[in-house]
Amino acid sequence: MSVLMEFALEAGLIDHNPVRDVKKIVTRSDGFHTWTVAEVAAYEARHPVGTMARLAMDLFLYTGLRRSDVVRVGPQHIAGDVLSIQPVKTQRSSGVIVTVRILPALAESIAKTTTGDKTLLISGWGKPFAVKGFGNWFRDRCDEAGVPGSAHGLRKAAATRCAENGATANELMAMFGWTTLQEAERYTRAAERKTLGLSASGKLNA
Repeated sequence: MSVLMEFALEAGLIDHNPVRDVKKIVTRSDGFHTWTVAEVAAYEARHPVGTMARLAMDLFLYTGLRRSDVVRVGPQHIAGDVLSIQPVKTQRSSGVIVTVRILPALAESIAKTTTGDKTLLISGWGKPFAVKGFGNWFRDRCDEAGVPGSAHGLRKAAATRCAENGATANELMAMFGWTTLQEAERYTRAAERKTLGLSASGKLNA
């Protein structure tokens, strides 16, 4: 609204900006919902290994990639049990390349799913997904499983799981393609607080 009023003022449509001194509303949000263990289990129950829907979730959960990169992953990015890809987000900036180990659960999902020649994920027409089209398709698969999940929420779940299992901030940066410690430390601090809280509560019996 402030930008609109400034435009109107410069265009001579009004003689003053009525919202110039209005204080901004400060809001705080954790962003996308992080998938819970129960939600992952519900999705797995609805979409078994061998389905495209299951492979989509497994790629997010076991690589931590963004939606724009998951739709691009193909055989060309895989060598043995290692997946390497340059995220779209870093192609014009840091040039960071993400390299992750393909864990057995993901390897099984890939092996048992009919994938594409250029991309692992393909639409019902056998073509690679467009980013927006994939988002809509994945949302439908989540609805079928009765979970409020999103693709980015799975990325957050992967980061949370790694941090709680002892991953360092630098390890998280390497896996998730972050170039600053701020985002990675948010997960490691949360994991540390959880561990310390559990440790402290155990001392109530002392």
